[in-house]
Amino acid sequence: MAAVVRRSGNLFLKYSNYVRHRVVSSRSMASKAQVGFIGLGNMGNPMAKNLIKNGYPIIASDIFPESCKEIQDLGAQIMDSPAEVAERADRVITMLPSSPNVIEVYTGPNGILKKVKKGSLLIDSSTIDPAISKEMAKAAEKIGAMFMDAPVSGGVGAARAGNLTFMVGGLEGEFNAAKELLSCMGNNVVYCGEVGTGQAAKLCNNMLLAIAMIGTAETMNLGIRLGLDPKLLTKIVNMSSGRCWSSDTYNPVPGVMDGVPSANDYQGGFAASLMAKDLGLVQNTATNTKTPALLGSLSHQIYRMMCARGYAQKDFSSVFQFLREEENI
Repeated sequence: MAAVVRRSGNLFLKYSNYVRHRVVSSRSMASKAQVGFIGLGNMGNPMAKNLIKNGYPIIASDIFPESCKEIQDLGAQIMDSPAEVAERADRVITMLPSSPNVIEVYTGPNGILKKVKKGSLLIDSSTIDPAISKEMAKAAEKIGAMFMDAPVSGGVGAARAGNLTFMVGGLEGEFNAAKELLSCMGNNVVYCGEVGTGQAAKLCNNMLLAIAMIGTAETMNLGIRLGLDPKLLTKIVNMSSGRCWSSDTYNPVPGVMDGVPSANDYQGGFAASLMAKDLGLVQNTATNTKTPALLGSLSHQIYRMMCARGYAQKDFSSVFQFLREEENI
């Protein structure tokens, strides 16, 4: 009798494990439903590729059709408009250059909100004005969709490697749903608060990044003119109190570090025009909140000057080259 009970118990345990496995598997399969991705530029392209690598079918769109070819070759479906993407996917990620682009992609004649399904999750990883994120969230809410801002830090290298940092703003109850996708593209996904706080964190970070990059460029330029070897100076800075990301990971001096834009004539990476745009957003928010941002303001002017002198499409670390050439600033 005891043997029968044990056998029955084992059968029940096996059946329970089987049911549990089926439930987990079905959830996993559901979570791999199609994901929309709009904006396949320097950042969006590798981000979409990492979603594909993690098993997510991608439906994508970009204003420049040639930008879609790489992920189309990897199996992504390409649509002609953001509206068509939103019609086919209930989770959509956008990665766009500026606030006007976001407004157009979400609310334009062929925008996401024209055909988005109720209950859809919309994640914007662009760096834009926090006020615009809040506007998009209200517009999405009116038709039953959920909008979250999730700007990134880490640059193109981190996008390719899948180790971006995401700063997320929106309803906390939706954070885990967003994190499931964002974790495929980054190793740090941080909840910041209500819609717009992700953008706030990103703008603060980029202001500091610009200031640090300019400081590193000035330091390296001065050291070189004083006769120091740039590799030696970099080594000393990186073992001293002046060490920062711009000196030890993204050095602006050609020949000091491999695999960074300064080693490739400042091609790729984060364009000076985009840094100027972000610093303009910083200035707007600083003015609106009556926050002194003296170095942030000066950094904005430097990057605006760079754009006017032909550096707009070069990586923002080209500020080193700019300062080397502009002896009379």
